[in-house]
Order: sequence, then structure tokens, then C-alpha cells
Amino acid sequence: MPLPPPNWGLIGHEWAVSLLSEHAAHGSLRHAYLLAGPRGVGRRTLALALAQALNCPQPLAPGQPCQVCPTCRRIREQAYPDLSVIQAEQVGGTLKIDQVRELQRSLALAPYEGRFRVAVFLRFEEATIQSQNALLKTLEEPNPQVVLVLTALSAENLLPTIVSRCEILRLRSLPVTQVREALEQRWSLPPARAALLAHISEGRPGVALQYHLQPELLEQRQAWLEELALLLPASRLERFPFAEKWEIDIRKKIRLKEDLRGQLVTWLSLWRDVYLTSSQAPVAITNLDWQPQIQFLAGALSPARAFAMLRRIGQTLELLHKNMNTRLALEVLLLELPRLSIQ
Repeated sequence: MPLPPPNWGLIGHEWAVSLLSEHAAHGSLRHAYLLAGPRGVGRRTLALALAQALNCPQPLAPGQPCQVCPTCRRIREQAYPDLSVIQAEQVGGTLKIDQVRELQRSLALAPYEGRFRVAVFLRFEEATIQSQNALLKTLEEPNPQVVLVLTALSAENLLPTIVSRCEILRLRSLPVTQVREALEQRWSLPPARAALLAHISEGRPGVALQYHLQPELLEQRQAWLEELALLLPASRLERFPFAEKWEIDIRKKIRLKEDLRGQLVTWLSLWRDVYLTSSQAPVAITNLDWQPQIQFLAGALSPARAFAMLRRIGQTLELLHKNMNTRLALEVLLLELPRLSIQ
């Protein structure tokens, strides 16, 4: 039998794996865990690895799943009868109360094959208030053969009554060097490409791997940054069609508001690099492939001006989250862009 990867197969988060393996090994399981942290940091991978540790029929040691048996493989592929994975239909969507209630009926049954039923709620911050309240009954009256795992951006995104009934594990982005080394060693990426993906993923291995497996995402990121480069030297009147087109595309469902958020988050990362460079902060930039443009902007703008752009983009994202008029929110942002060329 081939040796399983160490650390439950995760990149980083050794402390979390150690804690959960101890819980699984010594019968000190909590009935609910909340894995909080940014998307792509490894929350889903850790949740599935916990399910393997609880149900692997031939563990290498208590709390250490073999990760290669049919049970571990089916859990990894989310095709195991005692594993339920629940999430909104799309990122930025809504996890509905009917999904929670349907799951609760299955959780009332004894495990079909394994020792535990494991229910994983992905992106639980997308659950409605009604959905979160519906889950409270299961949290308050836990079945000893059921373990719930919730993932969310942060505990603050959820109802306090939910959070208080979970053991919270806060997962943070990893050092860029750790992600780069994993990309080189596990996926045989050339050093330069591994370094780029590790940086633009901001230390989130899931995001870095997604960029590697879906090159179109890198192309989209490049297009978003190039659009910013075109908007900077443009006049106010030349900038406004950008906002108008987004409003029309969202209304006609040609593009989603989540796509617009993705573009703004990409711009945010670039302006963060400008601010760090302008401030001469001893921190590595994210967008290595845009280093010349970042240095130019940092030389042309003061740290205060770069920070003002960071704040304005953040405010625009918040307005979009609150369903503010898309065109108006973008027009206000465009008015504050400095006018200069980085081509």
C-alpha cells in the first residue's frame, strides 16, 4: 500500500490537523466545528480529511486515516453515503432552509456504513437567517454519531447562537514560500510559475491550484488588470461606459455581480501592492507580473493617495454587497481613480 501524504494531505495548518486528529483518536470529538478563513485556504480539504479520520476502516494509527482505501477515496470524491456536503448553488448564492431541513432528516438515521455521519456546510455565511436558525435544533440536540463541520469566511458572518455551539478553528493564509514549494514538489510546476501563482493567490493553496488547473482564470485576471490600465489615463466621460456596461450585463444576466466583485478584488490587490511599494514596506507584493506598473504608480502617487484608492474600492465592494445601484457605485469609484498612464 502506498504511503499516504503527511499532515492529512493538507498544505500547512499542521496545528489544526494535530488538534482534530487528537479529537478523533481520543474520543473527544465536538459535535460541531467551524472552520473560518478565506476561500481557498484549505477549509473544505480539512473538513473532508476529518471525515476520513472518523470513518477510515484501516487507519494507520488512531486519528490517522490511510487516505488510500475505498472509503477514504470516496470521501475525498464526496461519494460516501455517510457524508453530506451542503452549499449554495453558486458562490455568492443562498443556502436555503429547505436544504437544511432535508439534511436534518438524513442525520436522524444511523450511519449507513461508517462510524459517523459527517455533514459539511460549505460557505455557511451564505445561509439565510432562517437556514441558520433551522440548524440550531441539530446543534442543540446533537446525535452522538453525527459531526457537523461548517466553513465560513469568519465567525462574525454567522449568528452568535451558531458560533457559540461550535469549536472554532481559524485558518489563515500560508506563507507564500510554503505554497510555492508545494506547487513545485506536488504538482511539478516550474519555479517561476509556482512563485507567480503562490503570490497572486496570496498564500491560499486552493486558489493557487485553481489558477494552475484553469488557465482561463489567469487570462481573466490579466484582462481585469488591463482594463484598469486603460481606465487610468481616460477622461471622466470615457470612464463612465465601463460602469454602464456592467449595469447592463448584470441586468441581462450576461455577467454576474460576483464577477464584478472578482474584478474589484483583483484591482484591490494591485492597489495594495502600490501602497506597500509607495510606503517602502518590507512586504512582498502580490502581482509579481505587474511589478513595473506597480513601481510606476508607487512613484507617481503618495502612500496616502494609494491608501485612498484601497479604501474606495473596499467601500465599493461593501456597497455592492448591500445591493447598492451597480452603476452609481462604480461611477463614484471611477471618479476617484487618478489620471495617469501605466501602459
